[in-house]
Amino acid sequence: MFRRPRRNRQSAAIRGMAQETHLSLDHLVQPLFLVDGDNIKQEVSSLPGNYRMSIDQVLKEVEECINLGLRNFIMFPAVDEKLKDKIASYSYAEENFYLHAARKLKEAFPEIALISDVAMDPYSSDGHDGYVEDGKIHNDKSLPILTKMARAQAQAGFDILGPSDMMDGRVGAIREALDKEGYTDTGIMSYTAKYASAFYGPFRDALDSAPKAGDKKTYQMNPANKREALIEGELDTQEGADYLMVKPALNYLDVIHTLKDNFDLPIAAYHVSGECAMLIAAAQKGWLDFDKAMPETLISLRRAGTDVIITYFAKNYAEIIK
Repeated sequence: MFRRPRRNRQSAAIRGMAQETHLSLDHLVQPLFLVDGDNIKQEVSSLPGNYRMSIDQVLKEVEECINLGLRNFIMFPAVDEKLKDKIASYSYAEENFYLHAARKLKEAFPEIALISDVAMDPYSSDGHDGYVEDGKIHNDKSLPILTKMARAQAQAGFDILGPSDMMDGRVGAIREALDKEGYTDTGIMSYTAKYASAFYGPFRDALDSAPKAGDKKTYQMNPANKREALIEGELDTQEGADYLMVKPALNYLDVIHTLKDNFDLPIAAYHVSGECAMLIAAAQKGWLDFDKAMPETLISLRRAGTDVIITYFAKNYAEIIK
């Protein structure tokens, strides 16, 4: 036997030299759930170890992450129902606590990369990502609202905007508006292939953002489709996206790999709340070793072609390698 693959596995040092895929903290983004108020830190019951936090607590959390070597964050607001309306006007209001929090974070930690969420659902009284009229989500009527929101977020200091709404044409509309206002350096991480998934439950618990009626299947993608992701990727690339994202991640590794093979832009994946909650629950039951299963999960996303991994395990991974 001239070929013996086991020769490259016989010690940790040799396995390290032969390792094909590597994972570093530069690849990871930690999500943050923001609420208005002071000294608030409420655990999300369906996603243990993750919290809804007021800005003072978020500042402490980010500082802890920075000390561990993490510097990439994506932030989502949990908005009081009384501030919601059909046109999501609070999303671009001067008094919006989400925008104020972004300014404080960038003032305190200018070295971090801060990613936003651009969608109507946190601010909409209908709970949908687009404008609802007569029970229908109107694509083109949503774009001016999303554009106002994006402009306000760029003004607040977000480095990268994350359109998560899946409205057709929103990347181009946002890019045009940003450039017109002089925000040519503000990036766009488009939720390119965001699927109508059953794995978003804990996230919606954290933000109280579930639709009041109907579902999101007319704008989020059918989980059965892969070629359609190429159409979305081509459009987002033409419209000026800087990153292409797949969401969820683990059940869509083939889609991640397909986008990686067909586009030159960095590929992001959102390792969503339900995917993380399953692993947490199994570890709490003693069925899996979290410290072993979690890194294996993240390396699988890298191996599939992911350049940027948004995961609720970013801080956990930083603590392990520290």
